[in-house]
Amino acid sequence: MKQNTFNILFYIRRGQLNKQGEGGIMVRLSINGEREMFSTKLAVNPEIWDSKSGRAIGKTAKIKELNGKLSDIQVLLKRHYYDLEQRHGYVTAEMVKNAYMGITAKAESLIPLYKEFLEDTKKMIGINRSDKTYQKYERCYRRVVEFMKEKYNISDIPLRELKQKFLVDFEVFLATRYKCGQNTVYKFLQLFRMVLLKAQREGIAFRDPYLNHKMKKEKVDRGYLSEDEVLAIAKKEISIKRLDQVRDVFIFACYTGLAYADIAALRADNIKKMFDGRLWIVTHRQKTKTNVNVPLLPMAEKILKKYEGQFQDGEILPVLSNQKMNAYLKEIGDICEIEKKITFHLARHTFATTMTLGKGVPIESVSKMLGHTNIQTTQIYARITNDKISRDMETLSKNLGNLAI
Repeated sequence: MKQNTFNILFYIRRGQLNKQGEGGIMVRLSINGEREMFSTKLAVNPEIWDSKSGRAIGKTAKIKELNGKLSDIQVLLKRHYYDLEQRHGYVTAEMVKNAYMGITAKAESLIPLYKEFLEDTKKMIGINRSDKTYQKYERCYRRVVEFMKEKYNISDIPLRELKQKFLVDFEVFLATRYKCGQNTVYKFLQLFRMVLLKAQREGIAFRDPYLNHKMKKEKVDRGYLSEDEVLAIAKKEISIKRLDQVRDVFIFACYTGLAYADIAALRADNIKKMFDGRLWIVTHRQKTKTNVNVPLLPMAEKILKKYEGQFQDGEILPVLSNQKMNAYLKEIGDICEIEKKITFHLARHTFATTMTLGKGVPIESVSKMLGHTNIQTTQIYARITNDKISRDMETLSKNLGNLAI
């Protein structure tokens, strides 16, 4: 292996003297022919400077103090050089300079990196990131900061000191301090990993704590409403206006498959008459920016007509905040005597399972209408309901005909 050539040279800028007639002392680092220069923030009279030794000549207290500071700088630069070489296996003049000036130390610790990640994510809101995504990363940041303070009594940690135990301890903290379930813990670890991937992409060398860490995710059966339950909600007489409106928006989602954010962003110009003469929703997912085209079923079209002309700025439905929608849906569930936990996102599951896949709509079409970028995501909803089993067996019975005993 070729030995590095590492040299440190102190010199003064003789052509640029200050009012006291002193020249600024500079450092020139040389590693394998690569050079970096920067100021020591010290100055000396050129007449007492020895270029060969890189020190001031004399025995006064002031000169001894100056030369002592230069020696300290030299020792520190060498220390950075050997430290970088040991950690990375290679070293450049720029790396040593940055380490000395504090640039590397800042970039290679977790908190400054995470803050930079948040700033970059915030800039991308509306481009390829949503505000909801940013809020998830920001929440994870607060949990990490709180965890480090509570567990280790530190406010930051060098990336090279991140070990698998850090992740294990963070999991325990989330589960005990915030009572997070296994899948919520899994999501936090996914978010945190994205920050470390940013460091790796930027060439910051450290051992990935996720390398031998197995993140566990529980398989959860995503709930949905049956056809009878959807109709029970749709046909229920509700005299309270706020609940009536929330019910309508929820049923609209059951018949279109749109997520909350997509319905909240829906405007009149998203409803278009298409090639088949029918009205379609033509929009894109707020989460992924994927194009979404969904033909309006009669029930959804009926709900739109109910609110036609009631809003300004092109709005077509009375959409409240997601938090209020979910709170009111709980009331609606109680009124309709439905024991399942009803949230707004349950409508999207219901569209996928009960309204489409359960009715024999091909999974490829369902995936397209849901705006999924991967059909494997749609397969999560591909349940075999009892109603479908009954219909399939009825068809089988007819097809068997004379083969039946």
